[in-house]
Amino acid sequence: MRQSNGHIPAGRINQPLVSVVIPAYNHERYIGAAVDSVLQQTLSDLELIVIDDGSTDKTGEIVRAYDDPRLYYHYQENQDAYNALNKGLSLTNGKYIAILNSDDVFSLNRLERLANFSQEKGAACIFTDVVPISADGAELTDPHFIWNVWHQKNRNWYFNCKDLYRGFLKGNFMVSTSNLFMTAEAMKTVGNFSSLRYLHDYDYIFRMILAFPQGVHYLDHEKLLYYRIHSANTLSEAAVIGRVQDQKLITQYMMARIPDSYRDDVRTGAERLIELGNELHDVKKALEPQKAQGVRPALRELLRSLKNWIARKC
Repeated sequence: MRQSNGHIPAGRINQPLVSVVIPAYNHERYIGAAVDSVLQQTLSDLELIVIDDGSTDKTGEIVRAYDDPRLYYHYQENQDAYNALNKGLSLTNGKYIAILNSDDVFSLNRLERLANFSQEKGAACIFTDVVPISADGAELTDPHFIWNVWHQKNRNWYFNCKDLYRGFLKGNFMVSTSNLFMTAEAMKTVGNFSSLRYLHDYDYIFRMILAFPQGVHYLDHEKLLYYRIHSANTLSEAAVIGRVQDQKLITQYMMARIPDSYRDDVRTGAERLIELGNELHDVKKALEPQKAQGVRPALRELLRSLKNWIARKC
């Protein structure tokens, strides 16, 4: 393990085939599995750059304990995920660039498979299907699990339309920045991640497709990434903030494909459809019959409210 001072780490003579960037923040429980999944790849010609974004737990201690010359560790004050990613990209030296969030895990043949595919097809960027896993690493295979329903809905839309850009307008079936594998040239062309707290990966793939319309490939039946679902990355404030950002992002990239002369018409119609959706929700809510009629329903409602109040206090 080598520690970076914020510049290109010293000691690198030969260019590695693949640079992997791990942005990490307070993931002492998961960081070891993430690092292991990179250092144990079937493709060994790589460097791993871990950007510790101001962790206050044992994340840095765990990373610094590794004895592998391919691993570089850089600590910075907390600046949010997109800044940590951009710092990591600035330190890469490989022909190909991969990203892995510190709570996710690569399949051990991922980098070899994607590097070979890129060389064969001349791909600028590749992403694959993913396997959702729990905090403990168990695969979440139930097709009725809400995340699986959401992901399969997005995949089915893509399979039906067979157009990557249009598919992403419906939903982010790439899922995560962990799923990005690209050439260094493509990374430099697209540039840094934007300052969207929850959707910087979504924004990035749109920009990548616009920059390389024929160069982005989806290996839709190869599951080469384990995406971890746990309490820290499930819905909370992202349920609201993420959707507000999503509206703006979808509008932006929908407009990007519309000829200039039609953009005002499409934007106006899209805004009205959103208004109608909100109005329809309000009208239905106003017309719903009162649920609490009589003593028993009222008591059930009171008990439910008390249960929620107690849960919040605990």
